[in-house]
Amino acid sequence: MIGKECCGLAELLSENKALTWIERDREHMWHHMQPFASSQNPMIVARAERATLYDVEGNAYLDAMSGLWCMNLGYSERALADAAYEQMVTMPYYPLSQSHLKAIEISEKISDWLGGKHHIFLSNSGTEANETALKIARQYHALRGEGTRYKVISRYRAYHGNAGSALAATGQSIRKQNYEPLTPGFLHVPPPYCYRCPFGQKEDSCQLECASYYDQVMTWEGSDTVAAVILEPVITGGGVLVPKPGYLEKVREICDKHGVLMIVDEVICGFYRSGERFGHQNFHVKPDIVTMAKGITSGYLPLAATAVRDEIFNVFKGQGEFTHLRHLNTFGGNPSACAVAAKTLELMEERQIGTRVRALMERMNERLERLRDVPLVGDVRSFGFLAGVELVSNRADKTPLDPTVMGRVLAHCKQRGVIVGRNGDTVPEGNNVLTLSPPFIVTDEELDRIFDAIESALHTVADEYREWAF
Repeated sequence: MIGKECCGLAELLSENKALTWIERDREHMWHHMQPFASSQNPMIVARAERATLYDVEGNAYLDAMSGLWCMNLGYSERALADAAYEQMVTMPYYPLSQSHLKAIEISEKISDWLGGKHHIFLSNSGTEANETALKIARQYHALRGEGTRYKVISRYRAYHGNAGSALAATGQSIRKQNYEPLTPGFLHVPPPYCYRCPFGQKEDSCQLECASYYDQVMTWEGSDTVAAVILEPVITGGGVLVPKPGYLEKVREICDKHGVLMIVDEVICGFYRSGERFGHQNFHVKPDIVTMAKGITSGYLPLAATAVRDEIFNVFKGQGEFTHLRHLNTFGGNPSACAVAAKTLELMEERQIGTRVRALMERMNERLERLRDVPLVGDVRSFGFLAGVELVSNRADKTPLDPTVMGRVLAHCKQRGVIVGRNGDTVPEGNNVLTLSPPFIVTDEELDRIFDAIESALHTVADEYREWAF
């Protein structure tokens, strides 16, 4: 059950004070991704330590989502705070129309981690990193005399950002409601969704039709109109959809065949979340452009990067009036954020985080297998140290679990002191996946507590659901 813990912020522990904070929140806050009714009693977090959050009433919760897929080194890494402070008092800001030391340092490190030489454009968020990549892809083709190439192929269920072209690339219709029309030129193909295969295939009959479909689309659209493909190694926020072996390699081959750039979105899968430095490195492919954010600073400050292979960057070296990338970002590559990023990667190397993540992956997968026996569980999927548990009301026909019942599962987990996620506001009848992405510093005991809470919640709600259904 939830434990009462001392917050270290004594004035916040008073019940009257806690109530005041909620009232002030209702008066002034507009919560992200929340309907009005469900935003009226938010959990107000006062403090965090390692993998644990403490609310204003002193309740303690294990964070099984690393905030929003980002707090990989946990909430109390003093070395990261010190790096930010030291840089802030040295030089708090300078735009990257010129340069500064920490931007150079982190750019070198990203290029080293990717393997091969890259040039790095720094911004603040995954959305911005993808916006930058999409502009680069279109301009690259234009500079090479192929200005007809402007279309971008993404996947249904995928998320690539919440503004402009990044939202147009996103394959989640609910997130686009009332905001369309968006940037034109974006196409979507079926995802690698083995549990609900869009091509009606079974495990033993799959011929990677979901990958081959890219070839058909490029041919039907006209190869000379397609600029890029953008995809995550694994669709994360859209339900943790993990492709079969060979999928990413086949997409790479098809891109090469048609002269199309491959953009890999590593915003969530990067920085050891997959067990490797970057998710695509599990599949031995070389993207043309790689985007990243979130774990690059372990969530301590906003920073994102768009890494471009030198062969692509070299096209922008000309002296023509419109040759250079006419794109800037006021706070992108903030010196303190760059300092934190450099320190994050340094700590990951020193502490051999990859080895620890692989051990956590093994332990997590053992616990995930136990969930398959729960009546509400339709499918269990994992990639590295992140997982998705798809919930259904009927295993035979795979009927997605009602969102209200999904909410009860989350509430039961929270009552047991564990915060888990779900893929909310994505596609109709597809918001039924519990998501897990714990910090890398979680202990074995804490990981067991997370799964104990999930198992208990699923069994409890399954029993309740059986009573309601009959």
